[in-house]
Amino acid sequence: MDVSLNTFLAVRVRGSVGASKEVLSTLRMLNLPRANYATIVRNTSSSLGMLRKVQRYVTWGEPTLETVKRLLVKKGELDGGKRLDDERVKALGFNSIDELAEKIFSGEVTLSQLKEKGLRPFFRLHPPRKGFKHSIKRPFKDKGEFGYRGQEINSLAVRMS
Repeated sequence: MDVSLNTFLAVRVRGSVGASKEVLSTLRMLNLPRANYATIVRNTSSSLGMLRKVQRYVTWGEPTLETVKRLLVKKGELDGGKRLDDERVKALGFNSIDELAEKIFSGEVTLSQLKEKGLRPFFRLHPPRKGFKHSIKRPFKDKGEFGYRGQEINSLAVRMS
C-alpha cells in the first residue's frame, strides 16, 4: 500500500456558519466550497499552511493511489456534470483514468490545473456511511474528526464515496 508524500486529500467536514471571512476565502482557494467536498492538493508549505489555517473545518491526510482512482471514477466530473470515463479522459490529454490518477497521485498534475480543461477541481461526496465516528468539533488526535489524520483519510474517503 503505497502512500503519496507529494499530495494531500482534504475533505471539508463542517459548514461555514460562524466562520470568518479569512477562513472562508482560504476554503475557496482550496476548492472546498461546501461541507462533504474533497480535493487533492500538493504537499507544499503554502498548501500545508492553508490547511492548518482552516483545520477546524477540514480533515486531511496522505491518499493511496487506489483512493485517488476511486474518487476519479466514482466522483470525478466534467463541467457539464458528466462523469469521467476513458473517452472523456482522452479529451483532457491522458490515455486512461489510471494514468490521470498516477499523475495526480505523484503531484505532477493538480486538479486546479485540469480545471481549465473542464474537470471540476473538487469531488462532491456523500456524508460518511454510518456517520462520523466522533465529534466534528474536536481534533482527530483527541478522538474527533477535524485536522490531520494521516493514512486514515483513505478509510474516510471510501466511506464517503
